[in-house]
Amino acid sequence: MRVHFISIGGAVMHNMALALHNMGFKVSGSDDEVFEPALSRLKTKGLLPENFGWDENRITADIDFIILGMHAKAENPELIKAKALGLKIYSFPEYVHEHSKNKIRIVVGGSHGKTSTTAMIMHVLMHQGIDFDYLVGSQLEGFETMVKLSNAPLIIIEGDEYLTSALDLKPKFHWYKPHIAILTGIAWDHINVFPTYPFYVEQFKIFIDSIEQGGTLIYSEEDNDLTELALDAKCLALPYSLPSHKIENGVTRVQSESLDYDLQVFGKHNLLNLQAALLACKAIGISENKFWNAVSDFKGAAKRLEKIKDTPELKIFRDFAHSPSKLKATVKAAVEQFEGFNLIGVFELHTFSSLNAAFLKEYKNAMDGLDTAIVYYNNHVFELKKMELLSAEFVKEQFGEVTIINNNVKLMETIQAELKEKSILLLMSSGNFDGLDILKI
Repeated sequence: MRVHFISIGGAVMHNMALALHNMGFKVSGSDDEVFEPALSRLKTKGLLPENFGWDENRITADIDFIILGMHAKAENPELIKAKALGLKIYSFPEYVHEHSKNKIRIVVGGSHGKTSTTAMIMHVLMHQGIDFDYLVGSQLEGFETMVKLSNAPLIIIEGDEYLTSALDLKPKFHWYKPHIAILTGIAWDHINVFPTYPFYVEQFKIFIDSIEQGGTLIYSEEDNDLTELALDAKCLALPYSLPSHKIENGVTRVQSESLDYDLQVFGKHNLLNLQAALLACKAIGISENKFWNAVSDFKGAAKRLEKIKDTPELKIFRDFAHSPSKLKATVKAAVEQFEGFNLIGVFELHTFSSLNAAFLKEYKNAMDGLDTAIVYYNNHVFELKKMELLSAEFVKEQFGEVTIINNNVKLMETIQAELKEKSILLLMSSGNFDGLDILKI
């Protein structure tokens, strides 16, 4: 079959293009720009567009279907041509559901922990030799791509609540209709799309209502809103909470069925993610001991408390933390795990929400407990996003006891000045601190 991707360069879109190419589909695509690693990966497989930009002449009647990315707008000329020709047009979540209609679908949703929880389940299934398809939002060790589509009887899907496409403004996870659903928690995010908290919560209720008949909802009972939503679930609802554990010499150990298992990951949020993954794995027949044996060497997903430097004097962790709940969870995890260490945390304002003056108050005291707390942002980012510049004084007032830095040369100097014996450095952002060379620290 022939398929064309409009906006092929996105993280999931280019991985899906690679997945269909691996299945034997004839794949083409277009985008106005493609960055690494998508650029090299598409080029290696012969899937990189010859020219960047949109060209309606790429859209011909012999295309079996289009997959439309969120980056493509409604006025995209290729999309207009595809509609005029009457071609079948899928968003990527719609196509994932189409592909998986006859599979058991495990879908991981929630405002935080989706990637990590999905990755934990995938790690265990791979360890057990179980064949499965997947869609996950980060590159994982042991997996060539972020998307696999095949004839496997099972699929694991990271269920993002962000919008589907220019033609479909409902959240992606409403498409997937899980047999086993996980919800890790609800913490307001994406205020440009979900302007009020009640409207945001409503999206999770719709997701719960979409669970297949006879299905299972696995949810964190530490989240009051989730607990309330679960009361009305028309399926089996299984709550989870923290497992029995202890921390010794910077290592977290869980106790299960009279056995101890040392973990590579740490933090309350990761322990909760592990409990959710455990319940999902048990639902498909994996025993508790097999789960903990398999997951004990799980090192985490890329940019999810990912350790990128480890010396006797300095450990550096990179984390995707960008929303208030994620930032608080990462900071708290480090404070609890590394008692007696010098803790330095740097948070970058990078997302639309974090750069919004009205939303910034949600970060109040989020970095409490660190020995050095730094909030970084480049003033130029406000110009790029066409947003009102926030003063350093205002940002500091919203966060509390933090240092504000506006260029990465000064940031590097400040970090190096704060390094002491036995230091932990947390770099928390969905960006890259304007190209800061982390490993030079």
